[in-house]
Amino acid sequence: MDKFVVEGGQSLKGTIPISGSKNAALPLMAASLLGSTPTTIRNIPRLKDIYTFNNVIRVSGAQVDFEEEQNILRIDPAHVNHLEAPYDLVRKMRASFYMLGALVGRHGEAKVSLPGGCAWGPRPVDLHLKGMEAMGIDISLEKGYVIAKADDKIEGGSFKLEPSSVGATVNLLLASVLKAKKFTIKNAAKEPDVVQLCNHLVKMGSIIDGIGTDTLTVRAVDELKGVDVSNDPDRIELGTFMIAGAMIPGSELTLTGCNPEQLGNFTKKLKKTGAEVSVEGTIIKVKAPDVLKPVSLKTEIYPGFPTDLQAQWATMMTQADGTSKVTDTVYFDRFSYVPELVRLGADMDVEKNTVTIKGKTPLTGASVMSTDLRASVSLVLAALAAENGSEVLRIYHLDRGYESLEDKLKAVGANIRRVDED
Repeated sequence: MDKFVVEGGQSLKGTIPISGSKNAALPLMAASLLGSTPTTIRNIPRLKDIYTFNNVIRVSGAQVDFEEEQNILRIDPAHVNHLEAPYDLVRKMRASFYMLGALVGRHGEAKVSLPGGCAWGPRPVDLHLKGMEAMGIDISLEKGYVIAKADDKIEGGSFKLEPSSVGATVNLLLASVLKAKKFTIKNAAKEPDVVQLCNHLVKMGSIIDGIGTDTLTVRAVDELKGVDVSNDPDRIELGTFMIAGAMIPGSELTLTGCNPEQLGNFTKKLKKTGAEVSVEGTIIKVKAPDVLKPVSLKTEIYPGFPTDLQAQWATMMTQADGTSKVTDTVYFDRFSYVPELVRLGADMDVEKNTVTIKGKTPLTGASVMSTDLRASVSLVLAALAAENGSEVLRIYHLDRGYESLEDKLKAVGANIRRVDED
């Protein structure tokens, strides 16, 4: 098992290219199974979750070819004949549950294990299943597996997501575009990942009204064709590096290959810290302020502040000149990183779904342990800002969602290396 060894106190200066989005890529990969011909997806990041989902898709009988150096993925669904996603693969990542919508949507039946994923917080799949039942799909549970069956065409109807959910919106779209005569998803997620999936499905031949709004209406077609598509850049990776550029004194970062419009209100919040942020097309430049100002916030569904940047923001606030509060209204139990930051010297207190941060506190190197993907990167940020050396353990979480993280940080001056924990 690997760990990062980080010597903090170095300013970050230079250019970092932003990789393709993991969260956007996974729905596109699942959607490829709906086509009658192969799909090519470009700008696919080399991440543990991508490799895992490639294997989930291969189990179905599809051919998956990943040209890693070019970040190009080709999926040929012609020989899909095993309509099952097994526990030993699905438990490794929740997004494997998209196989339910993809398989029942194209083939009329599916057997998919209930998912695993990050260890924090309850994220049940009830909405996925209730939505499919409302659509007319027969759902049953058997020894930890979901069994879904549907006729060639079903009536559809409507279903309101309470609360709004990206995962459920994706699965209901996958299930309905070939099956439901008319199906409306109310309170649908509006995140860029969902918009990209909708546009991808339309390019394949789907009929979807209301793209980009909270009401999506699908009308089934008889066939979808594979397409050639480019995946969106990763807005969470982008936000993470923007925070790094603002947080670490003396830093000046240029981030390339960005889609600034997908950041929602994040950029406006970052500017309030005193950081200089300039946007020119697909390039964003961030310069750290002399004094970092405290900025409190609440996470919200898109276009509000993303829950996936909550841990990174709270980490930055440990270096702000004053007290701030960060409240997560999306997931209430996403503060496992706080005790680890306290070990580094942070002054933080969690009450229910709010963390209060008293800054500025000097951070001093220590050994800290990752518990989930975004918590892991927040510990790396803290280690970069800390005096002396730190160890960030269990970085396999990071490998799920950040492509070549240490290489990108080294290229802008960070003293970070990957070593075996033993």
